This record gives sequence, C-alpha cells and structure tokens, in this order.
Amino acid sequence: MWGPEGLDEVEAELLGPPEDLKGRDVLEIGAGAAQCARWLAAQGARPVALDLSHRQLQHAVRIGGSFPLVCADAGALPFADGSFDLVCSAYGALPFVADPRLVLRDVHRVLRPGGRLVFSVTHPIRWAFPDEPGPEGLTVSASYFDRTPYVEQGDDGRAVYVEHHRTLGDRVRDVVACGFRLVDLVEPEWPAWNTSEWGGWSPLRGNLIPGTAVFVCERD
Repeated sequence: MWGPEGLDEVEAELLGPPEDLKGRDVLEIGAGAAQCARWLAAQGARPVALDLSHRQLQHAVRIGGSFPLVCADAGALPFADGSFDLVCSAYGALPFVADPRLVLRDVHRVLRPGGRLVFSVTHPIRWAFPDEPGPEGLTVSASYFDRTPYVEQGDDGRAVYVEHHRTLGDRVRDVVACGFRLVDLVEPEWPAWNTSEWGGWSPLRGNLIPGTAVFVCERD
C-alpha cells in the first residue's frame, strides 16, 4: 500500500508489472517492519529493507522474512554504487529529514542507470488544514507555504517526532536537482470501499482533498 487511501501496488504497478519484479534488486527505505519488502520477496524480487530504527527492524525479525535487514541512515546508504534496480519508500525517511536531497543523491548513487525510485509522502496541501478527520479538518488554518517543521516534544522538552513540510514544487525540484526524471505524480483518490478513519484520514476528507503524493522517478 502506498498510503492510507489503500492504493495497492498490485493495482498501481508503479514499480512495474509484478512479473518484471522477479530477480530485481530492490531497496526499501524507511522500511519499518518491512511490510513492503516482504511483499516484494513474495513476487520473486531480491529486497533489502533499511530503517534507522533498530526497534522497527526487530519487529521485522519477529514477523519473519528471508531478506536482509539493514539499520542505517537513509542519507548515508551503506551500499556500493549501482547496487539496485529499484528503490521504494512508502511514507519512510523522506518526510523526516531536514534535507531530502541528501537522501535523493545517495539513492541516485546506488541505483543502476535506468533504475526507478518510487516514494510516497503526505500530500503537501494537507499541511494547510488541521489534522482532523471530521468537518473541522476542512478549513484552511495555516499557510501552505510555511515550511516550519511539525515537532512533538516529550516531557523533557526534547523532540520525539519531527516531520518536515515541503511544497509540491519543492519536492519536484528536489527530485530533478538530484538527477532524476519525474515520470509520474500520483494523487490517489479515496476509494468507495475504504470507510476507515485514522488520525486525520477519513472518507470525508479523502473525497475532497488529496492525502498522499506518490512520486515516480527514473535515474538517467
């Protein structure tokens, strides 16, 4: 799944037709418990799941899988140049780094020529609205152009969660500046079957404003 709307890779084929995934070397960045890597392995790909959080990777070990798990920084990938055919990230790493170009440049380095990067993030327009699933989440309350990060603090005042806002134009410029060609920008519509409410996600909001942006990029 590329986001809370429920856009399925089987349906979307943003990484390519499922039959073409067999034998491909794929890196999942910000893998968490490696759900995407697990699906890729089932298609016959050779995935590697990378996350900064050791605890998240422990969940991946508990769930199981026969692919490598790597605890590392997405901006300093511990792989040789041209190691992968595909790189994917569903809401992983890129929203949480102050300079996404550090990640994108290293992804470009580890991809083979013609390789593809697909990543999803919260749609930038969402930053202008309150993070509420009901009618109160439908009124603009902040500037879309305010790039101040969203920060949650613990009892000791230290940041425990930080998410960085970049406009849609920022994201496109980041991709192009790091040597990629933007092939597609997917804004999934909310499907009729999805009746879930979670955080600021709901059918009400999903039918009116986009919630996810999926960038499909190729390395020259």
